[in-house]
Amino acid sequence: MAVDIHKLIAAVSPDTYCDKEFIAEVKDIAKEEGYLKAAEKAKVVSSDYMEVQHLRLAKSAFSLQGLKNPIEKHRLDYDAFAQNLEPIYFFILDYIQAEYGEAERLVDNFTSTAGSGFFSEYQQRATRMQEEAMKIFQTANAVLRSVLNIVYDLKEFKLRLAQYDDYNQKDDEGKKIAALLSLKQIWLDQVDIKRGNSSIKALAVGGANQPNFITLIDAFMALRSLDDVINSPEKGGLDLNERVRRLLQQRVGEFFRWIKESDVELRKRFEIERKYLMSQVNSLRLYSQWIKPYLKAARQLEQRASPDASMASMFNTAIFELVLLGKAKYDPEGDIQSGEIPKSFRKLDLRKYHSIIIVEFKYRSAPDRSDQRGGYTYRGKVTMTFTSYGLNDDELNVLKKELAKDDMGDVYQWIEGATTESLGALQDDIDEFLDNKKWEEKKKKEEKKEESKNGDDENPFSALFSFFKKDKNKKDEGKDEKEGIDKDTDEEKVFRSQAIMEARWKCRKAYDSYKKSNSMPAFPPVL
Repeated sequence: MAVDIHKLIAAVSPDTYCDKEFIAEVKDIAKEEGYLKAAEKAKVVSSDYMEVQHLRLAKSAFSLQGLKNPIEKHRLDYDAFAQNLEPIYFFILDYIQAEYGEAERLVDNFTSTAGSGFFSEYQQRATRMQEEAMKIFQTANAVLRSVLNIVYDLKEFKLRLAQYDDYNQKDDEGKKIAALLSLKQIWLDQVDIKRGNSSIKALAVGGANQPNFITLIDAFMALRSLDDVINSPEKGGLDLNERVRRLLQQRVGEFFRWIKESDVELRKRFEIERKYLMSQVNSLRLYSQWIKPYLKAARQLEQRASPDASMASMFNTAIFELVLLGKAKYDPEGDIQSGEIPKSFRKLDLRKYHSIIIVEFKYRSAPDRSDQRGGYTYRGKVTMTFTSYGLNDDELNVLKKELAKDDMGDVYQWIEGATTESLGALQDDIDEFLDNKKWEEKKKKEEKKEESKNGDDENPFSALFSFFKKDKNKKDEGKDEKEGIDKDTDEEKVFRSQAIMEARWKCRKAYDSYKKSNSMPAFPPVL
């Protein structure tokens, strides 16, 4: 992970955790370029010792002691080459889950020296994942090209069918005539032209030794039914010479048969293409889901931990970086019942605040193969850093989103670019063509059947395409990133301060508990 989680928190909540000198600049960068960029500039406020329990008893909640000194931080180095390092991680994990109720692993990185067997083995595993991912990518790209071609074909069919619809309707005579002229032109250009020298165009526009029926095209475009050719001018027909009339009698009958048959066949082909589009989009979504585990595994097997001077090339050395986040919801009811906070706060619609602990592990290990199946044991040194924060729901959501963007952003961007975003550009067309209810109702109307039942039946493909749609929540999240998270109100500042005080106390307890469990010196007992 490239971003420093503490700097990211300072960028997400600058008024509380960013050094005053950088607050304005960090806010501007976050608004223009996002929180990850702002984190590069942010500087976290320093952590000073605080006697938390004493201040909670001696000071009022409205003195906002937590906001004056918001961070608790402790560091512990534990060097034991004769002891496995895994139990240390699991002790802290179990403690956080028991004390906070919720634990989440935010970062999991590693790197190893090029000369170690650990390096070569894990590189082979990463390569295997990359190869599998690329195979699925190639298939997904082929399906995507197919989707694009089908969509454009359907759009052409839609334009053509609109001409048939206008021709078949009886309400607007002007549209009917315009559609008939368009269909005549299509028939001349695509059907009759295949006759070669005997086509209407060839007969009307001939060379020096060719029959020049100059009026043939004009007569064909002017007639509106076969009766216009069969009947004489006295009976309402067109005024044509006999040779032209005989030619048109043959072609006009053929033209009107072509209109009926091509209308039916085109609608059949449109339905087939529409069903095929449904199948291809479904396949593309499946490929997108299948490829993510491979890309995620390949990403996790990348060596992304920050190397240091201990990484000598020929040593059997590996470095691991793990970050755990523990979250406990701050419940103001206890402070209200004790009188620290007025009862009127119960009626206020305030954001929820949480006591947060972030535990960072940095392992320096000498991996030792423990079995023939690729298992390793890890012995060495671990550096643990315990840090506390108080954050509200909005800040936590942004923090997790930005960490995911930083950690897997490139990988998922490849997937999104290959599937979701590409389909997103065509989403309106896809939704239109795959709306079964719309096309079924239209078909029933055209066949003059009863209207279908009102649309309570769920479209079985609506859930399928929700994968590609940007829902309201995502739009709101984007809005938050551009406009920033709302500042705390005066009442929310009290809640944040109390959540910070609680977080500091829990953080110190976690640090003390680990030291005491290993018979190390710890803080003296307190209330």
